[in-house]
Amino acid sequence: MSLKSINDILGVLEKQAKWQEQPFQRLLKCWPEVVGSVVAANTRPLSIQRDVLSVATSSAAWAQNLTFGRTSLLLKLNKNLPTPLVDIRFSTAGWQNPSLERKQQQTVSPHEHPSYLGDEINRPDVTPAKDVNAAFGHWTKIMRSRSHGLPLCPQCQSPTPPGELQRWEVCSVCAAKQF
Repeated sequence: MSLKSINDILGVLEKQAKWQEQPFQRLLKCWPEVVGSVVAANTRPLSIQRDVLSVATSSAAWAQNLTFGRTSLLLKLNKNLPTPLVDIRFSTAGWQNPSLERKQQQTVSPHEHPSYLGDEINRPDVTPAKDVNAAFGHWTKIMRSRSHGLPLCPQCQSPTPPGELQRWEVCSVCAAKQF
């Protein structure tokens, strides 16, 4: 049994680590120096699938400009990657941080959604209406009870969800008429 120096062992481990390094991880490391600091601030590599790199951009203008220069960018990137890329796709999709968006979105329980009929459907004492008019009457009664406490649209005076009033200051029907 021969003893190897620690430097030899570390050299072998370093080579193995580079061999096992994922192409996407290597791309993330070299991205800012290949594209430059300004482009790096307005782009975010998302994934490599089938040797095609997907990059999120901060605006459609960035996506379009980078698409025009993608061949030269591919040449620069392929010099730093173990397996060459075939193409790059730029899009604004994925630019926003999804985990941050999820925190900002309000969660609405199914019971609060206007189309929820779970309680009425699952109750055994309620029998489905066999007549269309009776079914419509039942539906209108449910809708009236749900809209009872809603604020009124300033234009048409119909009950309106508060979110629509916050967004358009009128109900969605009146907002659509304005367009």
